Amino acid sequence: MRWKKLGIVYRPDGSRPWAVTHAMVPTPLRLSRSVIRVFVTFCDQNGIGRPGYVDVSASDPTMVVAVSEAPLLDIGEPGTFDENGVLLCSVVDQGQGDWNMYYVGFELGTKIRYRLLTGLARSHNGGETFARMGRVPVLERSDRELYFRGGPCCFKERGRYRLWYVAGSEWIEVDGKPMPVYDIRYVESDDGIHWPSEGNIQIPITKSDEHGFGRPYVISKPGGGYRMFYSVRRKSFRAYRLGYAESLDGYAWTRMDEQLSLDVTPGSFDSDAIMYAAPIQIDDKLYVFYNGNDFGRDGFAVAVLEEE
Repeated sequence: MRWKKLGIVYRPDGSRPWAVTHAMVPTPLRLSRSVIRVFVTFCDQNGIGRPGYVDVSASDPTMVVAVSEAPLLDIGEPGTFDENGVLLCSVVDQGQGDWNMYYVGFELGTKIRYRLLTGLARSHNGGETFARMGRVPVLERSDRELYFRGGPCCFKERGRYRLWYVAGSEWIEVDGKPMPVYDIRYVESDDGIHWPSEGNIQIPITKSDEHGFGRPYVISKPGGGYRMFYSVRRKSFRAYRLGYAESLDGYAWTRMDEQLSLDVTPGSFDSDAIMYAAPIQIDDKLYVFYNGNDFGRDGFAVAVLEEE
């Protein structure tokens, strides 16, 4: 693949107290013929994340046309799984103004650094505001997915909800720092609310330098099959790089990381890391929104596929 990086789309200017820094995990959804809504998670001065959005032109996705004034969902109440941050990862447009938001809640630990579990919020006004479906995760801890059930990517197909996510039950030490270990898994649901307690492993850790993956993002390929973009946590870099896989059915995946060719750029905002890629097909063009260094500290960027 050959990509053209179009540069940073948006970085917070600090004018909103809830959105002082970062624009993490860009998640695009076509709002209309002319507008793409890119959901992102902003951080306040304490590093606590809350989701918002940046609307961009569908004909020129570097052109910002609107930015949310208030968070779409606030952090959870004290003691809940999302009391220390809400990281939006996937939005499902159900029609008639009803949208599902799947997000990761941050819960700080004492014996471990944190837990990451998936929550669900719903909107009935076309994504302008969301309300929690409950105070507990829809992907709760289980024996085989003890610490992490996060990074969800969901869409509805033929009446079923399909969910790809990351899960794991282990920490390892990398250069003296505890780091999470998780692979990419898959579950299905009839209602998008109730899910199995354990998923099928779809992308396992197979290389000695890897210890985890970031949010997978799946879309259909023109002509059939599926694409998956994901982030790979590398021990040697202590940072993310992008990965890519294809599948005919969304169940059996072939890793094709080497063919992606969307990587870091020396001296740029993505000089050390590149992560959280989310593709969207706009007519005959494939765009990918993504983050760079420090989990999106400088905002989010976009690239366009020039040759496949």
